[in-house]
Amino acid sequence: MIKLDIISDPICPWCYIGKTNLERALERAPDHPFEVEWHPFQLNPDMPREGADRRAYLEAKFGGKDNAVRAYAQVLAAAEAAGLTFDFEAMERTPNTLDAHRLIHWAGIEGRQTAVVGALFRAYFSEGRDIGKAEVLADIADSAGMDAALVARLLASDADLDDIRARDAQSRDMGVTAVPTFIVDHRHAVPGAQPPEVWDRVIAEITQARSA
Repeated sequence: MIKLDIISDPICPWCYIGKTNLERALERAPDHPFEVEWHPFQLNPDMPREGADRRAYLEAKFGGKDNAVRAYAQVLAAAEAAGLTFDFEAMERTPNTLDAHRLIHWAGIEGRQTAVVGALFRAYFSEGRDIGKAEVLADIADSAGMDAALVARLLASDADLDDIRARDAQSRDMGVTAVPTFIVDHRHAVPGAQPPEVWDRVIAEITQARSA
């Protein structure tokens, strides 16, 4: 197997789109060579732990309501092309994602990482749930077959907080400034939400090289 490391944040719409496009290509190549692992990157590392009002956050980020609407029109078009439905009207908070990244880490230990990442994306973008809240994260863990009570206890502690922050910092030290960033075989970086056809070519090239 070839390692595919994905650096991502569950409140990044392009990460959700990129994940969906990748999975479409993987479905077309059931014998694909990839072993996927997800890694933390906080788009807003200075976000208060309780999060922020989403509308105020977006208007501050993009310099006003009109600019925010224009920026997200492109996101919505790309999401629709990927077959996704985003409900921005239902999203009231922009959360701090530190705890969501802890959940992703624990899910990886149990071999449930990609399922939990997908559930986090759906909860935030399609259901308008606040994935910064411990009870929401515990419910997502339960839906993926994890022990919700254990996850709740871990979230109430400082377990793996320093590790997540250190891994986030390591990605920045490597030069990662935006997500999603896909790293193939520890060597080749593929930035952004690439269309499925790009991954079709990558998989074909790897398969050809391995059979040569």
